[in-house]
Amino acid sequence: MSDAAAATGNYVAAAEALAELIQASRAEMERARRMPVPLVAAMAEAGLFALSMPRAWRGPELDPMTQVRVVEALSKADASTGWTAMLGLHAGYFIAFLEQAAARAMYADLNAFTGGVTRPTGQAVRVRGGFRVTGRWALGSCCQHSRWLFSGCRVIEDGSPRLAADGGPEIRLCYLPGEAVEVIDTWNSTGLRGTGSHDYRIADFFVPEEQSFDPLRAAVRRPEPLYGVRNMYLCNLAGIPLGIARAAIDAVLDLAQDKPTRIGTALKDEAHVQLALARAEALLGGARGFFFDILEEIWATLTSGRPVSQRQHALYRLAICNAYDAGVAAVDLMFKVGSSSALDAAHPLDRAFRDIHAAAQHFVVSAKIEEAAGRVFLGLEPGVPSF
Repeated sequence: MSDAAAATGNYVAAAEALAELIQASRAEMERARRMPVPLVAAMAEAGLFALSMPRAWRGPELDPMTQVRVVEALSKADASTGWTAMLGLHAGYFIAFLEQAAARAMYADLNAFTGGVTRPTGQAVRVRGGFRVTGRWALGSCCQHSRWLFSGCRVIEDGSPRLAADGGPEIRLCYLPGEAVEVIDTWNSTGLRGTGSHDYRIADFFVPEEQSFDPLRAAVRRPEPLYGVRNMYLCNLAGIPLGIARAAIDAVLDLAQDKPTRIGTALKDEAHVQLALARAEALLGGARGFFFDILEEIWATLTSGRPVSQRQHALYRLAICNAYDAGVAAVDLMFKVGSSSALDAAHPLDRAFRDIHAAAQHFVVSAKIEEAAGRVFLGLEPGVPSF
């Protein structure tokens, strides 16, 4: 095994090794509606938030396929934990858009957890040297653990929204220190409950120019292939439904061994259970294969120095959406055959059902994105600015 292969395997193994701690942390996640501090610390100690950081900074710069497998392994153990890793991995991708000396100073600790909200619900008033930021952002996952919070803002200049050269509104992701924001207790979801996705706000806070970037227009400042697709950070979203669906299927496989039916037969002998399991495996396997096929194709394109085509990009976005569509369908099948056992809030099937339906509400995997992919296949513009 090469050194690179050994390192790749070690990160997935490190994620799998956290399963016992994750299991022990679940009750606190449900009660506190946030990630327990010892679990976040253990993930950081394992290096799981730094996987997308460049080797030039002594980071792993791990290939995207393996990053997804890490998120998948964590999501199989617990979806909120997988979601936390997915979000934390944004940091390494986003530093590619920042002024590099400033970014390196911000990330002296490559595992510094970074959360945030890209939707521009704040205002950034342009002043000398940067911006005065005021705003409130909803669904700030893991904001209570964040060293930095990238926060979407509309740029205001001379009292009016500033327009970019292309005529659209100028947007900035402004990095706010986690200790500077006020967290507002708003996260009452039953799904992804441990993510602590509360609102947060700040008023008239100065952010230096170099600690912000335009997510739609900023130039990529790093040459490595990992940063060659503007929204490569979205790849890790796919690991969440793949992990949840695997956990749900495994839960039914375990349940079916011993659970009796009303007529005294074993659940595993019921034809509808056998059929549901077969369909769920096919859904998961098909979605996983489609996603990794296109991601590997894109990675091969990037590492050979060629540009990623618009069709490849559309397939990439579609494959992420399909992972959620198939994951939801597979979990629903498993929840149904789990019958009354799946109604217990502590049962893996109940948790999988709640978590995957919550995760699938994200705009990034909405029908609007699938529609945009279809438009590209037809030779049209996608019609979604962030596509």
